[in-house]
Amino acid sequence: MTFTLPGFDLDRFVRETLAEDLGDGLPGGGRDVTSESIIPAGAQFAGVMDSRDPIRVAGLPVAAAFFRALDPDMIVDILVEEGAAVDPGSDLMRLEGNARAMLTAERSALNTVQHLSGIATMVRAYVDAMDNPDCTLLDTRKTIPGLRHLEKYAVRMGGGANHRLGLWDAAMIKDNHVLVAGSVGEAVRRAVEAGVEDIICEVDRLDQIEPALEAGATRLLLDNMEPAILREAVAIVAGRVPTEASGGIHLDTIRAKAATGVDYVSVGRLTQSAPAADIGLDFTPL
Repeated sequence: MTFTLPGFDLDRFVRETLAEDLGDGLPGGGRDVTSESIIPAGAQFAGVMDSRDPIRVAGLPVAAAFFRALDPDMIVDILVEEGAAVDPGSDLMRLEGNARAMLTAERSALNTVQHLSGIATMVRAYVDAMDNPDCTLLDTRKTIPGLRHLEKYAVRMGGGANHRLGLWDAAMIKDNHVLVAGSVGEAVRRAVEAGVEDIICEVDRLDQIEPALEAGATRLLLDNMEPAILREAVAIVAGRVPTEASGGIHLDTIRAKAATGVDYVSVGRLTQSAPAADIGLDFTPL
């Protein structure tokens, strides 16, 4: 099955990532000097990718694309589904093909799976800690440049959902926008007059809620509010628009904040600070 994400060009990502590692365009670049000097051109390897930790898996089809880019005939068997929970020692992928191609693609493939699985694993930990089917965990735009589509995909594999994808698909009115507009209500009004359909307005005080709603905000982001204040805010909104808690949310605070009645909780560290999953790849000459 072909791996596709709207807005993401897998072939280009693979091509540019490998080119970076191979030093394309640099003096002496464009090759894997270690593999070329040590491994015979026709040598064949079998390989097994496995997890050393309990993780949520994400990115295996992308890893497969790295190997196939260098050896189109490589046999790649993906052994687990994306988003699956696996135990330590679980085999994730088996490979058989050209040894040089396998070694050259190894780091790019592993980096991708380790990073995306790390995100999915952290997301699952937050979803479990939240323990609230009535509240949805969201990511943010705090992503590594060039990896946003993949990182947001990993969030979904971990059981979370995506906030806006970028600057284009919803307005997000924050304090600096309000500073220029003069007030929350005026900032929202300008977005409404511009014809923006989805208008998320950040508020950090209860007295900003009514002006934002009256002006036409379609969601309120309740920023850095403690649970007691969040409950008050949710009561004032009274279901007129969805509400989102953001700021100061950690594994030990998410449950209390989600229990206040907000519809969403957003956490920037899901993509910004997730540690890489411990995944390895071992080879055997054929």
